[in-house]
Amino acid sequence: MTVTTALDVDELLTGAAAKTGLDDFGDDWFREPLDVLVASLNAEASLSPPGVRLTRHRLTALLADRLRLRALQREHPEVLDVEVRVAAEICGLPRTGSTLLHRLLAASPQLTSTLSWEVAYPVPFPGEGPDAAERKRRAQERMRAFAQLSPDFGDLHTVVWDGPEEDVLLLDRTFVSMSFDSFYRVPSYGDWLRAADQTPAYRELREWLQVLQWQQEGRTRPWVLKSPHHLTAVDTVLDTFPGCKVVMTHRSPARAVPSYASMVRMMSSQYSENVDPLWIGPYWSGRFAQTLRGFAAARQARPERFVDVRFADTVAKPLVVAHDVLGELGLPAGPADDQAFAAYLRQNRAERHGAHSYAPEDFGLTEDRLERDFAFYTEVYP
Repeated sequence: MTVTTALDVDELLTGAAAKTGLDDFGDDWFREPLDVLVASLNAEASLSPPGVRLTRHRLTALLADRLRLRALQREHPEVLDVEVRVAAEICGLPRTGSTLLHRLLAASPQLTSTLSWEVAYPVPFPGEGPDAAERKRRAQERMRAFAQLSPDFGDLHTVVWDGPEEDVLLLDRTFVSMSFDSFYRVPSYGDWLRAADQTPAYRELREWLQVLQWQQEGRTRPWVLKSPHHLTAVDTVLDTFPGCKVVMTHRSPARAVPSYASMVRMMSSQYSENVDPLWIGPYWSGRFAQTLRGFAAARQARPERFVDVRFADTVAKPLVVAHDVLGELGLPAGPADDQAFAAYLRQNRAERHGAHSYAPEDFGLTEDRLERDFAFYTEVYP
């Protein structure tokens, strides 16, 4: 395995300070996850030269946003008084219909969601007007650049620069995020992540949501958020957001795991020339089995905080599922919701790209083995 020593935490911190002209990162709790991540990247990720450059730029930008967050909170302390209400965190394994459900619910006039351009650039630029024109322009440029790096990614996951996107991208700024072992081969970081107390990271996620609400006067509707990452910290989600329900999307892991492995192969190829699909499959199969066992324990302790949605239902009858979930959240659907849902479904059909083709064997897996390894889950959620 190639060992890279090109990333240095102190250089990243210095680079972020030079980029912003700021030097107060606030509480340094984030140093532990950052140190673990960088050590894992250097020792395990087999980064290509372009991968090193992209990763250095990415980590520096995330650190710069930490600096900007603290500066904004000092300049506008009222941000910390903004009330954040999270109605739902949509979880479930990746590739279980969670994106469709999230975007459908986000269309409801009763809810709000993190948007792609917001999670890319959550802090206003100096001198920026309320329309956030420069951040939106950069978000569109960033999306075009990503499409060039991964031209087939849209076949797996449609991204719209001004559409709903996962809040895990805000958690990236804490360096406590499943994003990193999805984009990179960093198993020691993955071990650390799933054993860590994520409370400080979720405290900061709440602060980021405060910042987004503060920027838009009248944005007081409850949030509907989504990411598979939250399955690694279900209890922390429920503790951080007391009114939140976890909406769990269910699909056979024998389908979901190979599908996600295919996505990981595509994403990680941006950063490494030594992507091994036969390693990716068992890695994520093991991670997801561990995650689902933890989910079962959290659910048993607080069953009233969970809502179940099956993939087949989301695909076959999305309007019925959206109605049911809104009802479970205490937000009965009305005519305005129906109109918004219908409009989104028309948009979704227009945005669909090519087919996503994969097989378990492409990733060192077999359907029989997946069915055995996840029998503890499928026996409860067939």
